[in-house]
Amino acid sequence: MGAKSTAAPAVKKGSAKVSGKAPVEVSSGTTTLEVAPEVAPVSKTSSKPLRILTEEEILRAPEKDYMNSAQLEFFRQRLQEMEQDILRNAGETTEHLRETIIVPDPADRATIEEEHALELRTRDRERKLLKKIQQSIVRIDSGDYGYCEETGDPIGIPRLLARPTATLSLEAQERRELKQRMYGE
Repeated sequence: MGAKSTAAPAVKKGSAKVSGKAPVEVSSGTTTLEVAPEVAPVSKTSSKPLRILTEEEILRAPEKDYMNSAQLEFFRQRLQEMEQDILRNAGETTEHLRETIIVPDPADRATIEEEHALELRTRDRERKLLKKIQQSIVRIDSGDYGYCEETGDPIGIPRLLARPTATLSLEAQERRELKQRMYGE
């Protein structure tokens, strides 16, 4: 049995790497497997796919390459992974909270309720982080990502690796925290 393809390029039996635009079915005996095409980010200046950099490569990059298209794509991917993790955790929490366990012992019931409250507080913090992640992706799209909102200076790769949603340089963040401690703002 040969391979069926909805895309123009022919696919060999058992092939898993596809460069077409539509999903491709690869048949082997009685098993049919649908393989999605490989999607690589494309540079805005050329149609050549970008290779996603590693943390080490980004840290070794010269300052003149700060927030080039490859670095922006690295951070976009990292932010999208964080976003998917948070959404997956929210789904698991919803399922977990729907499970009703009837426990006659008041101490056990209190423990279960406390665990649920802790889980809900964690999801609330993740909800706030999700909003920051989405704002960071918008900043990547607008070209503002990686630069301090207050000063316009580069935030710095090490800080962005540690906190991809950072909007302030380390110095600006320290000034803001000092001001909050001094004036209680």
